[in-house]
Amino acid sequence: MPDASQSLKAAFRRHEVQIASIIVILGAFFSALSPGFFSVSNLVTLLESYSVMAIMASGLLVVLIAGGIDISFAAVAAVTQYLVATILVQMGGNWVVAFALSAVFGALLGVVNALLIHYLQALSVIVTISTMTFYFAMLMFLTDGVSIYDLPDWFTDTIAPLGIPFPVIVAAIVLIITSILLNRLAIGRQIYGLGGNVEGAKRMGCNLVGLQCFVYGYSGLTAGIAGLVQAHRVEEVVPNALIGRELDVLAAVVLGGASLQGGIGTVTGTILGIVLLAIVQNGLTLLGVSSYSFGFVTGIIILISVSATAIAAKRQQKRTVGNVV
Repeated sequence: MPDASQSLKAAFRRHEVQIASIIVILGAFFSALSPGFFSVSNLVTLLESYSVMAIMASGLLVVLIAGGIDISFAAVAAVTQYLVATILVQMGGNWVVAFALSAVFGALLGVVNALLIHYLQALSVIVTISTMTFYFAMLMFLTDGVSIYDLPDWFTDTIAPLGIPFPVIVAAIVLIITSILLNRLAIGRQIYGLGGNVEGAKRMGCNLVGLQCFVYGYSGLTAGIAGLVQAHRVEEVVPNALIGRELDVLAAVVLGGASLQGGIGTVTGTILGIVLLAIVQNGLTLLGVSSYSFGFVTGIIILISVSATAIAAKRQQKRTVGNVV
């Protein structure tokens, strides 16, 4: 019995288990107050609505683990979305072409972030805020904010094999690829090493410029795919539709246990963070709470998550020092 008790305590110390417990409690709470919360239609709508966030969060997670931060992914998604839609409308194409173009354009914009961060030796948050502003301003200037409505029929047609919405399928694939990248490939270990100890990564012979280009390129790639999926969902391209989603995505990833200091984070935690944020926002909506409160809730979630991560890191550091002594 003591072993079982210790195992249970150890399990509840894991961040993912704590988040999952909170999800169960909040799910029961909102279900009791709103019977429609756990309806199939509401759950399917939730999955589809937050699929774009999940795709963006995958890329941001990789950047955070590497010790950086990317604020420009929503602007990258908006620019890529508009470029790809323009090409598809004028020249035609198919889903393979659409995904390929989105991945390439998004990755290129992400690599620009990496090169600026590395060669300017500037803080990633400052650089990506600057590129976010530049990318979005150029998009609005060149397009005059005009939306694209005449998308090809094959692009806007409903796709739901086995009843699963297309955006959910894409999000699942991106999350699986990200998990394999971080946990199964050598470059994943290098990314964790870069975020945990830059000097250690240098001594191990890691190509820092290459790693930074990869992680920011991957963030841009996922942002480009997210923009494409968003355009499919709403059947139009609105230049400013994705702007302002940065805090929600960041909140979900940090809530899932990723550290803003780097070296920590998992895909499982990110998924749970998105689920928790979705439950809170959807639950408040069903209860008739104003959507203006979402920003307040998101801010509080980020503050609590960052504080909890910092406290856990300090406790771990004290235990490490105690063991050494």
